[in-house]
Amino acid sequence: MSTFGKNIKVSVFGESHGEAIGAVIDGVPAGFEIDMDKVLVQMARRAPGKDKTATPRLEKDFPRVMSGILNGVTTGAPIACVIENTNTKSADYSNLLENPRPGHSDYTAFVKYGGNNDIRGGGHFSGRLTAPIVFAGAVLRQILEKKGIKIAAHISSIGNVYDSRFDGAEISDELIDTLNNSAFSLVDGSVEEKMRETVESARKDGDSVGGTIECAVVGMPIGVGGPLFSGIEGEISKAVFGIPSVKGIEFGAGFDSAHRRGSENNDAFEYKEGKVVTKTNNCGGILGGISNGMPIIFRAAIKPTPSISKQQETVNLKTKENTTLSVKGRHDPCIVPRAVPVIEAAAAIAIFDMLG
Repeated sequence: MSTFGKNIKVSVFGESHGEAIGAVIDGVPAGFEIDMDKVLVQMARRAPGKDKTATPRLEKDFPRVMSGILNGVTTGAPIACVIENTNTKSADYSNLLENPRPGHSDYTAFVKYGGNNDIRGGGHFSGRLTAPIVFAGAVLRQILEKKGIKIAAHISSIGNVYDSRFDGAEISDELIDTLNNSAFSLVDGSVEEKMRETVESARKDGDSVGGTIECAVVGMPIGVGGPLFSGIEGEISKAVFGIPSVKGIEFGAGFDSAHRRGSENNDAFEYKEGKVVTKTNNCGGILGGISNGMPIIFRAAIKPTPSISKQQETVNLKTKENTTLSVKGRHDPCIVPRAVPVIEAAAAIAIFDMLG
């Protein structure tokens, strides 16, 4: 099922080259003002066709709200939006049902759905479906902000080029606002040129490159979440892994903590301005699956785009022979910059659902 949530339900529908894609958000309380201009800013950050690091497929990604918001205020009814697909070239995908792309869902979807899956643009497995996720997140994060919770992410790495990490103990509102309005979100802007060079080198080779995204949730109240299967890590991970191309996630110091002693990894407590805080944030704002009041910080690994023009080995499912494939069409040489607002949106959906 393409639905997430317990206290709210976010359902995503549509296919990459169908008439439209969209989302339904059920369970949003009435009476919250939603600034659609702010929603459009987030949609534009994800939208394709505006940067050499992205696919040249140009889509306006304008969400038509069908219900749930009246005169800019939530009504309590399900919020439904539709985003039209207007720039498709389906002929580029005509051979992929028989010749599955390495690294893509083509083969597994073919087996699961008996060859009835929509292969055009990846169908329901396409990164195109992240547009309605961003819409849902853009709506919910505005409500979260009214509760004092802000979310921001940045490109942590592309290939072997790295941005500075968040200060785990304190993240300024100024930095959050800057990242929330950037199409190439970085803490240290000086690395942008090297990142772009890495993407361009892959593109010229008919190839692609992956990277990582770091996300922070600031202002989270203490005590949200629970032990074992109800922990914050699990809930955020479930939402983030719903994003195509995500292959890994870590919280706080993550895998680096496996190489430390407890004395190095433990976050010492102290009183600061009358509140209990930690001096460091190796736990990523989560202890025992429960928020401790520090910024929740996680990083997600984004694999290289599997659709590349470079020749690859595959099979012909009709003739049952080995063959080669060079993917046609318009594809991202690096999905990471456009995935930043998607990661933020997934975090917003998960946090909103946990707050109940």
